[in-house]
Amino acid sequence: MTASLPLPDGTPAPEGAGVPRRAASRYELPARALDTSAEHPWPVRLLSRKIEQYVERMSPVWVEGQVVQLNRRPGTSTAFLTLRDTDQDMSLPVSAAVRVLDGKPLEEGAHVVVHAKPVFWSRRGTLQLQAREIRPVGVGELLARIEHLKRVLAAEGLFDADRKVPLPFLPRVVGLVCGRESKAEHDVVVNARARWPQVRFEIREVAVQGVHAVEQVGAALRELDARPEVEVIVVARGGGSVEDLLPFSNETMVRAAAACRTPLVSAIGHETDCPLLDLVADHRASTPTAAAKRVVPDVSEERSRVFQARARLRSAVEGRVAREQAALDAARSRPVLASPEVMLIDRADRVAALRDRGRRALDARLVRAAGEVGRLEGQVRALSPASTLERGYAVVQRADGHVVRSPDDVTTDDTVRVRLAHGALAARVVADHDHDHEPDHDHEPDRDGDAP
Repeated sequence: MTASLPLPDGTPAPEGAGVPRRAASRYELPARALDTSAEHPWPVRLLSRKIEQYVERMSPVWVEGQVVQLNRRPGTSTAFLTLRDTDQDMSLPVSAAVRVLDGKPLEEGAHVVVHAKPVFWSRRGTLQLQAREIRPVGVGELLARIEHLKRVLAAEGLFDADRKVPLPFLPRVVGLVCGRESKAEHDVVVNARARWPQVRFEIREVAVQGVHAVEQVGAALRELDARPEVEVIVVARGGGSVEDLLPFSNETMVRAAAACRTPLVSAIGHETDCPLLDLVADHRASTPTAAAKRVVPDVSEERSRVFQARARLRSAVEGRVAREQAALDAARSRPVLASPEVMLIDRADRVAALRDRGRRALDARLVRAAGEVGRLEGQVRALSPASTLERGYAVVQRADGHVVRSPDDVTTDDTVRVRLAHGALAARVVADHDHDHEPDHDHEPDRDGDAP
């Protein structure tokens, strides 16, 4: 028997193509992509057809982008254009009937929204949009979108004043992002070097309008910010229409500028122009010339300020010296400094007078003390036992040293010691006398009441 087996694309095999049933498993394909393997792969045609079927089920979609290529061939009913993402380097081809483009001022660089149906061409393996309607985005709508983005970024704090970094006083190297051979580059470089000839520039010439502006300006900012010798970055452009300045209000570029650690100066438009880059930059200059004046000082002006500062400093020093000299002269004119020996003489006189008073007081005190000593000496001499002995009295002591005050204190043959005014005698008691005789009126007891 023979059987019709499906081909890899799912179509039945033609009649007569007999294949043994036992070999049919070699041609059975996985039903899902998840089930494929190296032993059971899908052929390219099957994958392309499945992608085509999937894309055909997609609904028409509104897409926003920028026209970068537009081909209108005479005599054809179809025009081709390329629609590029405004933030990333991504694009899709778009085909549109000529009638869709009729009456619309569409040109390269225009910002549009397209109502299109995705189509996958399986033979070429490409995805394309078939446009059913194309609408250019008007200026009013663009401004409304910028205003909405401005509120979102402001709520995130990207425009806060505390994020602003002060510009250096005298940068050694200035990074400059500008258009190719643009007047903005000339204005910044010429004016900056006229003010400070030693300033150096790292210039990055990029697209400052059109579809590549966001990508190239962002890359230049990141490159210059990564160089440690670059101390300030200037983004310069000489103004333009709202459409020309749209890249500088792009969210991707604004966030790239906010991520810069190097101080950033925005010199995009004129005084009336205010793209979002001006708000996130550390300093906004109305023109490229104003930016040059802001990033570097004027050497002649700085020299003049130095001369003025030196003059003020000299005047201040001279005034201070004059005041101190006047104070010194006033101090020297005082009598105490004009004749300093007068003060010494006066102090010497006072010292001499005090010394004389002290000497006199001491002499008087010594005289009084000497008289008091003499008086006390007389009293002591009068009361001294030695004085009594000098008058002829004697002191009789027993051998044990006790004073004999009465005849009863000794007995016959007792040895006694007689103490005189000038020496002493040893005596022996021969006999004692009666006690009933009258005492000698000349007897004078000693100070302690002891009779000799």
